Amino acid sequence: MNGVRIAWRITVLNFRAQLEYRTEFLLMVAIGAIWQVSVIVFATVLLSRFTGMGGWDSSEVLLIPATRMLAHGLFVLVLGRMHYVGRQIQEGKIDTYLVRPMSVYRQVQLSYFPTNAIGDLTVAVGLMVGALSRSELDWTAGRISYLVAAVIGGMLLEAALFTVVACAALRFPAADYWGRWLEELLGTFGSYPLNVLPKAVGGLLTYGLPLAFVAYFPAAVLTGHGHDTGVPYWLAAISPLLGVLAYLGARLLWRWSLSHYTGVNG
Repeated sequence: MNGVRIAWRITVLNFRAQLEYRTEFLLMVAIGAIWQVSVIVFATVLLSRFTGMGGWDSSEVLLIPATRMLAHGLFVLVLGRMHYVGRQIQEGKIDTYLVRPMSVYRQVQLSYFPTNAIGDLTVAVGLMVGALSRSELDWTAGRISYLVAAVIGGMLLEAALFTVVACAALRFPAADYWGRWLEELLGTFGSYPLNVLPKAVGGLLTYGLPLAFVAYFPAAVLTGHGHDTGVPYWLAAISPLLGVLAYLGARLLWRWSLSHYTGVNG
């Protein structure tokens, strides 16, 4: 509990520091929202020009980007600083973190407040409200609970992927560019039913780089398309659990990688 209090106090101080520059603060919030404009355009075109995609109607498809964006916004807010570990390694900050009486992982997450996450989450919440309002599903307590678990699982899976990239950056700082590539993949393919893509691409995004588990599979289970995803139904259904397991595994890999870290100069 003492660690939680310290983390909260540092977060509040970081937030107040961002507010010292009000114009920059508002610009960063706007940038976070504008960054998601492609998804907003996709949703608008989908709802106004198409009745569906890949056997899904438009309201069902809309649940995929809504889930992905909400999971991504929470990731940016809570765990997203792992995306910038490569830069911190190159600046020698990790070496400083190692001599402080706090875990390096936590120090990375507390290094600054991600103001752009406010914009990300504003757009994500708006899109989710729109998706739920257009949905014809009966939102029982079970479905709502699964949706919440899916968002959390998606957040943890994204955090796991970027933590793995950060582990590689501890040995090869240039691996930071892999994070940008991963972010592009998430933004490009994370908002569509993967059954509209060639099977080879869908297989790669399922078993090679498991982006399908962030939003596509949970949305398929919720909308009744879980048996048409190309994987066993049970595998699609446990997507939230896989996110938790992937994150725990990535944290173990982080500890191992950090124990073999030899410094910014090797």
